[in-house]
Amino acid sequence: MGRIHERAASVITAGFVTLHVSGPQVEKFINAVTGAGIIIWDVRPAGDGASLNLLLDDFFRLRPLLKKTGCRMHVTARNGLPFSIARLWRRKFFAAGMLIFGVGLLLLSSMIWSVKVEGNTRIPTEDILEAARQEGVYPFQWIWRMQESDELSRGLTSLVPGLTWAGFHRTGTSITIQVVEADRPENKPLLSQRHLISRTDAVVTEIYAEQGRPVVSRNSRVKKGDILISGALGDEENTEFVVAKGEVKGLVWHEYNLEVPLKRTGSAYTGERKDRTYLVLGKWAIQLWGYGDSGFAKSRTLTEPDMLSWRTLQLPLGLMTEKELEIKATAEALTPEAARAEGLTRAKSDILARYGADSVIKSQKILHEKKENGKVYMKVLFEVEERIAEELPIVNN
Repeated sequence: MGRIHERAASVITAGFVTLHVSGPQVEKFINAVTGAGIIIWDVRPAGDGASLNLLLDDFFRLRPLLKKTGCRMHVTARNGLPFSIARLWRRKFFAAGMLIFGVGLLLLSSMIWSVKVEGNTRIPTEDILEAARQEGVYPFQWIWRMQESDELSRGLTSLVPGLTWAGFHRTGTSITIQVVEADRPENKPLLSQRHLISRTDAVVTEIYAEQGRPVVSRNSRVKKGDILISGALGDEENTEFVVAKGEVKGLVWHEYNLEVPLKRTGSAYTGERKDRTYLVLGKWAIQLWGYGDSGFAKSRTLTEPDMLSWRTLQLPLGLMTEKELEIKATAEALTPEAARAEGLTRAKSDILARYGADSVIKSQKILHEKKENGKVYMKVLFEVEERIAEELPIVNN
């Protein structure tokens, strides 16, 4: 069995041809070939003659035998290494291109293309990436030039303050840096001695003193700057100053001058659109389809890129679609009642945004209203229950 395999390997290395022999004495030609010590195999009838295989080195020994028997031959197949090399040489530019492509693909897959950081909340990602660059981990770096993960972890934790641990994980050409930040004690704000005073004129509806001495009570009318919860405890001779803490709510009145137009304008999509498709090569875009002007008087364009990717690598090649959508101007007429409701809603939203979402609008009163120049004008007074306390530091001489 071993000799058979060696014989087959030598036949492929030396090369062999398949011949079609025709003529009046094909059988005599085959006998003459074997008598001359020429090795042939796979002899079988084929049409008006016979088909056989023989080594390339024996091919040129057939001419005298063909003349002797009056037969003709025709090469139907060429097999083996010499013919493969010849075919490859005829396509040398294609072979060179395939070789360059393979080498380029090997080189590209041996480089780092992206580095991302996970697990950080306080430490900026840019600081970690800069430290990783100092350790030799950055895009377009050769993978085989990277250090071992343990060495990279030690180097990164020593360069970035606040890191307890760092792990490097490679997936293809992408590097993920998983970090664990050191626990820090909670920074509690340093509070100085203070009073809580009223930031506006109000009527107190609720007061709760967590620390300090309440100066006013419910239903008390206070002015802006009055002390609500005092940070001074004791009498004139024995006084101790503390940080006043608590919550004080009161009724406050806000006056709004509202102006609402009776005609509202805007824009809307008509449903008509024109698409344009581009082939993207790096920073260049070549238009493929969608030539010509859309003819839209007003439009808005949306861009949808569809780039190719290989594993985690984003390739600079793909398609881009531009959708030009036609828009038209719209106008909506409001009744005075609808304009009034819109103005009141807008004012209430402003109150909640300014004075806290827990503020409660107790009542509203329209002091004055008129319709003029296509608009509704209103003067509205709102009664709001809101937080009225603010801090006042205690300064001792």
